Amino acid sequence: MSISHAPPDSSWPDISPISASKADADEPSALDLVPLVPTSSRRTRVPRWLRRTTGPLVLLALWQLLSSTGVLASDVLASPGRIAQVGWDQIDSGSLTSAMATSLQRVAIGLLLGTVIGTGLALVSGLFRIGEDLVDAPVQMLRTVPFVGLIPLFIIWFGIGEAPKVAIITLGVTFPLYLNVYAGIRGVDSQLIEAGESLGLSRWGLVRHVVLPGALPNAMTGLRYSLGIAWLALVFAEQINADAGIGFLMVQARDFLQTDVIVVCLIVYAFLGLLADFVVRTLERLLLQWRPTFTGR
Repeated sequence: MSISHAPPDSSWPDISPISASKADADEPSALDLVPLVPTSSRRTRVPRWLRRTTGPLVLLALWQLLSSTGVLASDVLASPGRIAQVGWDQIDSGSLTSAMATSLQRVAIGLLLGTVIGTGLALVSGLFRIGEDLVDAPVQMLRTVPFVGLIPLFIIWFGIGEAPKVAIITLGVTFPLYLNVYAGIRGVDSQLIEAGESLGLSRWGLVRHVVLPGALPNAMTGLRYSLGIAWLALVFAEQINADAGIGFLMVQARDFLQTDVIVVCLIVYAFLGLLADFVVRTLERLLLQWRPTFTGR
């Protein structure tokens, strides 16, 4: 009995292994993994520096528009163009740079003294119960007294030289730093203290390796607050018979009704404060690399 082989019919598809492999390569199988792209990454991202500068630029353009149309009178508030010209003249003459150097020196001395005093009091009050009993209550009482109200006493005690100006800045810096460092020390988890003790750390070892690192985030926050208050205190301090500094330029401009010079001095205050805050934030990122935090989305 013979078996006849029929010729291949062209109407039937070719299902040879080679053609099957080609089909598998052309069409994805049900087991192929499809990468998921987050919705946030699908959106067109605008550079962050552009987003941060959009608001100030819009306000500046609106200010210039109101000044150009006469809605904002020049004797009330000078235009941005006029302020830029006055600022350049002040820099070219050297008066603004000299005033900035004097003001920076006052802030630096006051910030250094306030940091030492505030941090020292916070360590005494936060690490020792007897220190808290002796230190915290007087500090809380003095904290509620506006430091601006102490200017007459400082003038009587220290005269009208540099001492009262530095004392006002020091007093303004001390209390925010004290509160934040004290809160940071007392906010350290007690379980971390117990873990350190179980590992055989001494009292100084606990302070160095557990308490101080745990209080460092609060300390950096307090330093940022203190810097802001330092520039605020400087404005009041340089009204005390000052013969140099940014406040001295503002007093002169007030006497001659020069609003453009006053605005230039305010911009310089804001710029120096922003620069100081940037320095502290950079220091914070360097010192707190061990602490993962949420950075926004």
